[in-house]
Amino acid sequence: MDLGDEGTGEADFVQALARGLEVIRAFDAARPAQSLSDVARVTGLSRAAVRRSLLTFQKLGYVRSEGTLFQLTPKVLELGHAYLRGLSTPQIAEPHLKDLMLDVQETTALSVLDGDDVVHIARIPTTGVITVSINVGSRFPAYATAMGRVLLAGLDEQVFTEYLARVSFEAFTDRTVRDADQLRQIVKSVADNGFCLADQELNRGLRAVAVPVRDRTGAVIAAANIAVSAGLRSLEELRAMVPRLRECAAAIEKDLHLVDGP
Repeated sequence: MDLGDEGTGEADFVQALARGLEVIRAFDAARPAQSLSDVARVTGLSRAAVRRSLLTFQKLGYVRSEGTLFQLTPKVLELGHAYLRGLSTPQIAEPHLKDLMLDVQETTALSVLDGDDVVHIARIPTTGVITVSINVGSRFPAYATAMGRVLLAGLDEQVFTEYLARVSFEAFTDRTVRDADQLRQIVKSVADNGFCLADQELNRGLRAVAVPVRDRTGAVIAAANIAVSAGLRSLEELRAMVPRLRECAAAIEKDLHLVDGP
């Protein structure tokens, strides 16, 4: 049945459901445990309406009580899981990348490793000057990018050794890494430090910093980055963005773990 054909007038509005949702939203980090009167005051609902909602949620397992105080249970997270499971990784990452872009006023992105290349799967551009054309779906050799090196650092040693044996090092600029030994040293440093800075190796005028995004087992599944114009941002300024970039990666990981389930 197409619910859109049924209309959305007052006759279709379930007031008890709407009140119940307001009751759930009344609980937050600042108010984790509340009395019936507290919830009524926060929501503006009558005590009777709040009582019916709380007792219903308690019977369903979404609320527990201790004395006169009520609290949400972890089961309430199930209400959002259906939505989260319908999201792709880019959809999950984009709100966090957008928040990061607004904070640092620079372009942000998420990439994954596909063969020997990194592929952009999400990107939030800013109005800053970036001297290379990059869009969702763009591919670049892993060895020449900050995100690529973060992803290479997450590979099994044997897989990484096989990669080094077959990769051909094209010099995109005079700064591009030139050989396997040099790249191995760089990737080891990335693994040790947990982030990577790349200074104009893919394109003259482009600097980037990247950090890993991990699944709940700790495996690196993606890389998040900030890209800046070398003419406008120094390496020191870029390095100073690492803590905020890590916060973004952690937020993406948290939402991805919710999708994966317990």
